[in-house]
Amino acid sequence: MGFTGGKADVLSTPSYTSWASLAARQMSSAPAFEHILVEKRGEADNVGLITLNRPKALNALFDPLMEEVNQAMKQLEEDPSVAAIVLTGSEKAFAAGADIKQMQNKHYVDCFGSNFLEHWNGVTKIKKPVIAAVNGYALGGGCELAMMCDIILAGEKAKFGQPEIIIGTIPGAGGTQRLTRAIGKSRAMQMCLTGEMITAQQADAWGLVSSVHPPDQLVDEAIKLGEKIGKHSKLVVSMCKEAVNKSQELSLNEGLHFEKRIFHGTFATNDRKEGMTAFVEKRSPNFTDS
Repeated sequence: MGFTGGKADVLSTPSYTSWASLAARQMSSAPAFEHILVEKRGEADNVGLITLNRPKALNALFDPLMEEVNQAMKQLEEDPSVAAIVLTGSEKAFAAGADIKQMQNKHYVDCFGSNFLEHWNGVTKIKKPVIAAVNGYALGGGCELAMMCDIILAGEKAKFGQPEIIIGTIPGAGGTQRLTRAIGKSRAMQMCLTGEMITAQQADAWGLVSSVHPPDQLVDEAIKLGEKIGKHSKLVVSMCKEAVNKSQELSLNEGLHFEKRIFHGTFATNDRKEGMTAFVEKRSPNFTDS
C-alpha cells in the first residue's frame, strides 16, 4: 500500500562447480528486468544486490515490479555462490508506497477474487538472509516490503510510515501485523491511525531497524553484513533464520521446542561437525554447506 501515484577446496569439487556454472548461466541468460537491477557484490561476489528501479515513480510498488523482485530473489536463492541478498532502492526512496493508480478503480470482488497483494510477500519465503538497505522514503508498501526482509539497515535520512489511512484504506501487505510485532501495539497504532512518518533515528530507537548509516555508505554496509553472514554455513544460517522467524508465530513453549529440534537437526550436518572440530583444533572452519 502507499502514498504515491565457500572455501577454495569446496569450489573445486565438480558438483559445486557445475551448479555454480549453471546458476551463472541462468543469471546471464535471463531476460533483462524492466523495473529492477540485479548484480552480485562483495569481495567474493557472494552477495546478491537487487535495486528497485522506478526513479520517476519513487520506486512505487506494483505487480510487475513485485513479480520481478520475486523472480530475482528465487534466482539468487538457487545460486549456490550467493550467501545473502540485499534489497535496496535509491537514496531518495526505497519505495514510497504502492502505485495508487493500479488500485484506484479496483472493487472488493476484484481484490477478494484475485487475493490482491498475496504474491507480494514472496520475499518472506526466501531461505537465504535478506537485508533491506533503506534510504529515503519507505512508506506504505515500501515499509511493508522492508519489514518482510530479515534485517533492516537505514540511511540517516530514511523515513518510515504507513499512510494508508490518509487515502481511506489500511495496510494490506503486513503493515498492521509486522509493524506491531516490531515496535509494539501503541507505536504501531499511532503510525497506522495517523499516517505520520518516523525518522530513521526513531525507527532505530523503536527497534524497527538494526542500525543507521550515512546514506552514501548504506548499501556498502549492507553488503559487508551479507559478507559477514556468508562466512558461516549457508545451511545452518537458513536453519537459524527459520527458528528466529518462528518466534514471531509461536508461543514461547512452542518456540523453545521448535528451536531445540532445529538445534538437534544441526547434528545431522557435516558443517556442525566441522565447526566444532575446527573450534577444538583452533583453526578456521571449512564449511561445505552440507
